[in-house]
Amino acid sequence: MGRTVLAIGTRKGCFVMESDEDRRAWSMRGPLCEGWPVYHAVFDQSDGTLYAAAASEWHGSAIWRSTDLGETWTHSSEGLAYADGGKKLSKVSTLSVAHGRVLVGVEAPGIFESQDRGDTWSLLTNLEGQPGSELWDDPANQPPGHLGISGLSHDPDNADRFWAIVQGMGLFETTDGGSSWAPRNRGLRADWPREHEEVGFCVHKVVRSRTDGDRMYQQNHVGMHRSDDAGLTWTEITEGLPTEFGFAAAAHPHDRDTFFVIPLDPGHGRTMPDGKAAVWRTQDAGSSWQRSDSGLPQQEAHLGVLRQGMAADTYDVPGYYFGTSTGQVFASADDGESWTEIASYLPAISSVDVAIID
Repeated sequence: MGRTVLAIGTRKGCFVMESDEDRRAWSMRGPLCEGWPVYHAVFDQSDGTLYAAAASEWHGSAIWRSTDLGETWTHSSEGLAYADGGKKLSKVSTLSVAHGRVLVGVEAPGIFESQDRGDTWSLLTNLEGQPGSELWDDPANQPPGHLGISGLSHDPDNADRFWAIVQGMGLFETTDGGSSWAPRNRGLRADWPREHEEVGFCVHKVVRSRTDGDRMYQQNHVGMHRSDDAGLTWTEITEGLPTEFGFAAAAHPHDRDTFFVIPLDPGHGRTMPDGKAAVWRTQDAGSSWQRSDSGLPQQEAHLGVLRQGMAADTYDVPGYYFGTSTGQVFASADDGESWTEIASYLPAISSVDVAIID
């Protein structure tokens, strides 16, 4: 009987929640990582190792690691810095673990890697020479950063292929392990002037189908989009959603046409519209959308969800999980038909990840 385990990154440390396969009753441990602000916590799905990207205004940035589901931790920042006199590393913000390598995206934009499970780090790439890189490499833009690597997505079948989101600039792909890159933003919409044709798009979240590597979905600052060619081109699929703005998203683990997104008010508040919590689902690749709100609060629920704040498990009947900026965790154990609040009063949640542990 497997255990379902959630890693929850918050502004006051990492929390771990566990349930049995039924996903009905949950226990919690935390705060972990000594209460450091954790921007992204992820599992290595091959062995259950837990990594947390943390940045403290007192101690700097480091990657925490646990091999026993959060009972004990080590952390390292060795090599996790730009060269003296160069741009500043203000925050580690996103993680990806695959093929025996840990990648971490940072602000100002760059990707560091570890090939010894997080003991040491080295700069892999800062995407130098890409259109728009003169902006993100300008020291005047750092700190406080804001132009950083806000998303990393690996190809499970090819260690040399992965995608990176440069915040405010767009999606980029490498097929040679990070040595060279290409923008992947054709067909996206931008409602503002852009200096470069292929960059200047505000990509918030990209997820890839587990069953069809060519199928990708994207939540953008201005619209939902789908790609049928692994990001080479994009088609907008916003029609039917209550807003065009949001951060979090999740793909069905077994159906390439089913995808979940959490629309938000695009104003400064960036909370669920009208104070009514809802997740929206398409089962036909974006041709139509259905609202899912059973079990979610429908009065004065001014909830926000960040870009790493939603995850899907891989059971035959999948479960979905999302955490809010006001500290609630909601879960669905019936493929998004209904929701239950499984945690309350946590610190502001930055990320949610899920693993099934035998």
